[in-house]
Amino acid sequence: MTGKREPEISVGIVTGRGLTFTLNGDFKAGDNGRILTGSYTAVAGADGLLLKNETGSVRAGDEITFTPSDFRSCSFTLHAVTIGVNFHWQRNEDQTFRGNLKFIMHSGQVTAVNILPVEEYLVSVISSEMSATSSSELLRAHSVISRSWLLAQMDKTLQLSDAGEKYCTSFVTDGEITRWYDREDHRDYDVCADDHCQRYQGITRASTDAVEEAVRNTAGEVLMYGDFICDARYSKCCGGATELFENVWEPVSHAYLRKVIDASGAVQKHDSDLTDEKNAVEWITGNPEAFCNTSDRHVLSQVLNNYDQETNDFFRWKIIYRQDELSDLVRERTGIEFGRITSIEPLKRGTSGRIIRLRITGDRKSMVIGKELEIRKVLSKTHLYSSAFIVEKVEAHGETLFVLRGAGWGHGVGLCQIGAAVMGATGYTYRQILFHYFTGSEIKKLY
Repeated sequence: MTGKREPEISVGIVTGRGLTFTLNGDFKAGDNGRILTGSYTAVAGADGLLLKNETGSVRAGDEITFTPSDFRSCSFTLHAVTIGVNFHWQRNEDQTFRGNLKFIMHSGQVTAVNILPVEEYLVSVISSEMSATSSSELLRAHSVISRSWLLAQMDKTLQLSDAGEKYCTSFVTDGEITRWYDREDHRDYDVCADDHCQRYQGITRASTDAVEEAVRNTAGEVLMYGDFICDARYSKCCGGATELFENVWEPVSHAYLRKVIDASGAVQKHDSDLTDEKNAVEWITGNPEAFCNTSDRHVLSQVLNNYDQETNDFFRWKIIYRQDELSDLVRERTGIEFGRITSIEPLKRGTSGRIIRLRITGDRKSMVIGKELEIRKVLSKTHLYSSAFIVEKVEAHGETLFVLRGAGWGHGVGLCQIGAAVMGATGYTYRQILFHYFTGSEIKKLY
């Protein structure tokens, strides 16, 4: 397992009919050796890619790769990149990257792909996923799980390709929608640059010496379970308990992704079965002791970038919908006419109290929705913080209200970033953090 060479990674950054970019330094264009620099727009033309600037245009076939003359001194900027796609803080920004820039054309759309070594990619991911001022132990822990997740996805792609399998993530009948969001749309690159995979924003998010040191000091280290690299998932805040992999993604059980109470050993003794509705209600409406149950702004600022700090009350939260508002929202998000929503009923919960099957009933139609992210998408214009919620139907001032009281932020599988930040700030090592969240795993150096 050791002695392998550091792999390269291809990251899909942005897709559109036309992408404006700037080459900061000299780049070799394609195989003809032509050197280009400056600003261009890549456009999907009828006969292939067109590269345009004020002096004219160049045809480039269905794809073209720009290679920097020097990795460190050269970079490229993609303009108006959308980050936080479909999240409440979605916005556009210019982003700058090192490495190769590849444009691919499909169906009238152009996709920009960044190709670079894994360790260089990780320096950006750690700075993009959280603040670069996080504790050194949290930075090391995140370096290992981000590397593990990435290499596990690359292995999985090869396995699916070798087996000739079609990866199916959606099962829809007249009475049920079961869907999860994982790998279904990445055929031209290894991973995307947004929260769908791991946030990657190139050198736009300024890294620090601490980030670079954390990546360098853990170079090649991954979490292993037996002979396999762990599919090391993570989310912002588990809400006090972590979820099973199979309750969020495909029905595959990973022994290292089990329920973990996000607290010290003494507190874990008070664990309860959160798949039981009564226990889940008590848990979600309570205020349990947990690493991620913190309001320490110093710790939170280490984990959350500025736009993430726009999110408040993530450990326990509340949303109120009027009946007509909820009915319109569900129709808009599903494209299905339920009529006036009369009830929202949890049918099955996971180990963290997250709902994985939910019945939505209206006066015209009733359907079961799953899994957790599909539930979050249906019940919010962007995403609910999590699917760990209870529903209270109340009458107030002549109106019917649906009150959703919830716990946590994200899917809750694997490492809890805020919990891990608290652990790092209170003296836990990166190995202790990782072994807390990934049951029975080991750390091994691959290269």
